[in-house]
Amino acid sequence: MSIRLLLAMLSVIGSLLLITGPVRAGESGVIFLAADSALENTGRNARDKADANLTPDEQKEDKGDIKITAHIRKAVVKDKSLSLNAHNAKIITRNGIVTLRGPVESEAESNKLQQIAKQTHGVTQVDNQLEIKAP
Repeated sequence: MSIRLLLAMLSVIGSLLLITGPVRAGESGVIFLAADSALENTGRNARDKADANLTPDEQKEDKGDIKITAHIRKAVVKDKSLSLNAHNAKIITRNGIVTLRGPVESEAESNKLQQIAKQTHGVTQVDNQLEIKAP
């Protein structure tokens, strides 16, 4: 392994530790988020896996849908007034219909993401499934 690659990996791990907070090492030595962390969302991921709701894996491979999703993601990330949760919301486009999923900090953030999606060229409908985090 090259020194450059090793340094890059250490940098990423260090950044993750700063961002995620409590972590623990598994038997294999792999570091992962501790179950009691506020950022840990295994339960939500399990729910999504068994749920009939769309997940990002179901994003259509249609060029138009990919372009819509990319445009919305770029606009959301560019908006520095939005929280980290809002920046990480799931955006799934199928046949011009955009589904927004995941936690956001407030009703205002939910509305803002929905508005960004609605104003995007090619969007025919927005299904806002964003969840407002409990205070």
